[in-house]
Amino acid sequence: MGLKYHERKMAMTVSQIAPALLRSRAEAEQRWFYGGGVHTWLARSEETLGAFLLFEAVMEKGKRTPLHTHPDSEESLYLVAGEVLMHMDGEERTIGAGGLVIAPRNVPHAFLVVSETATMLCLQTPGMCQGFYLGASEPLAGSKRVVDFGLIAKSGQDNGGIEILGPPPFPND
Repeated sequence: MGLKYHERKMAMTVSQIAPALLRSRAEAEQRWFYGGGVHTWLARSEETLGAFLLFEAVMEKGKRTPLHTHPDSEESLYLVAGEVLMHMDGEERTIGAGGLVIAPRNVPHAFLVVSETATMLCLQTPGMCQGFYLGASEPLAGSKRVVDFGLIAKSGQDNGGIEILGPPPFPND
């Protein structure tokens, strides 16, 4: 049997509750991700008491990720605009605007942007990957905007949150 109402209310009172967060897009930090693309950080892990990390990624055609897993979090990707070819656990499928991808922990996945541009919301639950993304990116202002998978792998080794399994599983154009 579950907890009775008054027991649930007491449990909610004892646990921590994340503070309210109101942030316009203009107030959100923008970072150049070394895998290609601009990340707009909408909610950091510490702002959600570790529950999640949420950012928007704007990418150009040809952007691809290495084959990887997230050992400590689920990755949910909502495609706002554009189209990606998603490789998930050995299967490939094209996902367009309005589509959703959920990569459970430890499931190998990668994607390739096939439209001219693509915009997606990336939700990491819990927010265990934040250290990885910070280490694999730099503030947008003044960034060189260089794609460097070596820096991505190094951040994964130094910060956890991701395990690189191999190169992108897509042919080079």
